[in-house]
Formats: sequence, C-alpha cells, structure tokens
Amino acid sequence: MVLHAGVTLYSILDRSLLRRGSDAATALRDTVAFARQAEELGYHRFWVAEHHSVPGVAGAAPTVLAAAVAAATGRIRVGTGGVMLPNHRPLVVAEQFGVLESLHPGRIDMGLGRSVGFTGGVRRALGQGKEAADGFGDQVGELLGYFTGGQRAYPGVHAVPAEGLRPQVFVLAMGAGAELAAELGLPMVIGAGPRAVEAAARYRAGFRPSEWAARPYVMAAVSVAVGATREEAAQLQLPEAWSTARSRTSGAFPPLVPAEEIARLELTGRERALLAEALKGQIHGTAPEVAVALGSLVEATGADEVLVTMNTYDLERRLESYRRLAVLV
Repeated sequence: MVLHAGVTLYSILDRSLLRRGSDAATALRDTVAFARQAEELGYHRFWVAEHHSVPGVAGAAPTVLAAAVAAATGRIRVGTGGVMLPNHRPLVVAEQFGVLESLHPGRIDMGLGRSVGFTGGVRRALGQGKEAADGFGDQVGELLGYFTGGQRAYPGVHAVPAEGLRPQVFVLAMGAGAELAAELGLPMVIGAGPRAVEAAARYRAGFRPSEWAARPYVMAAVSVAVGATREEAAQLQLPEAWSTARSRTSGAFPPLVPAEEIARLELTGRERALLAEALKGQIHGTAPEVAVALGSLVEATGADEVLVTMNTYDLERRLESYRRLAVLV
C-alpha cells in the first residue's frame, strides 16, 4: 500500500535513548542493531542525533555513531539528524563527513542543525554562546565550500578528504532554516508541527537550484507508532513522552520506563499538561488509521519523504511497530 503517490521514501531517526536498568553502551549497541533491522525492513535512511550532557540520551557524537552504523550495514543511507553546526568548526565537520563518504560512497547524509547547548554550562563547555546560532548561514556556506573547493574564508585551507565529494546535505529547518535551505538550494527537514505547511511553502517559493539539489526536497519528521489497536499504539509513545515531560520539571531526561508503570502514576495537573504537550502532533493507531494520518501529513506539506522517530521501553514492541509501518510503505 502506497500512502501517497508522491512519496516512496520512509526513513528513521534514532537518538540512542537509555532504558531503566541499562547503560549508554547498551543504548549505542541497540542503535547499531536497530539500523541493521531498519535496513532489512527496507527503510531508506537511518539517522542519529547530537545531544550534550543529557544523562538519558547516549547519542552525543553523531559522526562517530554514524560511522559505526554505516560499517554495520550495507545498503541503507546513513547520516545525522543532525550535527549542530554552531558547536563545531566547519573544517572539522567537512573532514569528518569526507572520511565517512570516502569509506561509504553514496550512502552518507549530512543533516545540519543550528541549535547550541541547552544550558549555559554546556555552552561554556562547548566554547559557544547563544549568539553562535546567529552565524549558522555563514557556517553552512563555509562547510559546503570545503566540499566544492570554493571555500574563501580561509585561503589555502582544504578539507582532506572532503574536497570533491558530495554527501547529501539537509538543513534542519528551525526559525529561518527554511529560507536558508531555499537560498542555498538544499533539501530541508521540517517537524510535523503547526507551522510545517507554511515553512514548506516558503521554502518552495524561495528555492534556488544548486549543485546540491536541482529542485526543492522536503522531509517531514514525525513520531509514528503502529499497533494492533489504537490503545496499544498510544502506549508505545508514552515512555519517551513521559521522559520528555519529566525533563521539563527536573531538568534531566530520565531513562525510559515501561508504559504500564507510567499509566499507574498519580500525576499532578502540571505533569498531565506537560505529558499532553509532549504527545502533541504524534501519529499513532492501527495500520489503516496511521495510513490516513500520514497521507494527510504528506498532502498538507507536500513532503517527498517522511522521517519517523519513535522510541519505547520495549525494543521488541518498537520493532513490531516499525514492521507494521514498513508494510504500509
């Protein structure tokens, strides 16, 4: 069953979340194993993310983890969703992706974001302030220049082995990200929130073809859970949403716990509100219900691809959800 005539590609983003009773090493190995399963199920890409100083999230070094995933797989595209460019020097990022593309030609995606560290302490540890995000456009331009040979900020400096290579580049559209992606002629990733339709329209209207992309390309990111029943699917999304809600009150993203345990908690009014906020915009249901919801998302945004993210406490139940989704697409 094809959900929409214009979409044939479905991909996965995994953040290497910890589960209670486990550790970061296990979470990272689970990510690599999950990538192999995603490849077997026919997903197009497998992306990893960048988080710093978050105890419940092991995904801190996306290019290192992407290298492990690429080495453990053979067909699926591998990349980052994303490298937070203000935290890094563009030359170093170019070199890292040059190595990845050299070792795994034609399989590497370079997803770029503009976020800086969440707290003042993390930003100081990274050597950046909040204002670092303001230079994102210049940083992306410099980074691309190392691949094309057109870098002018530092005459005579070359990124080896990046120069001449072409990993696929994506801009994670937050704030002015849609305009930047359009101006530079790059594919764009948008979250499936209330502003997604408007952002996609602005992006397409301002898109300038480039050597990186001849036409606009939109990837919509959304949490999706597919179950035998709607209630089962809703349970799958509860552990990650609860950890997100807890992080808003405690300042730390705790390891995932079973959904059944969360359902038995007596929540305060604020906790219920935060949990509802964390679940907002997510898609869950039986296969027919999810097919309708995804079809509506694709039709509204004109997405060329859907990037699915969904973590739950039970790894087998997570894999079964992705199996059910793979059948749809």
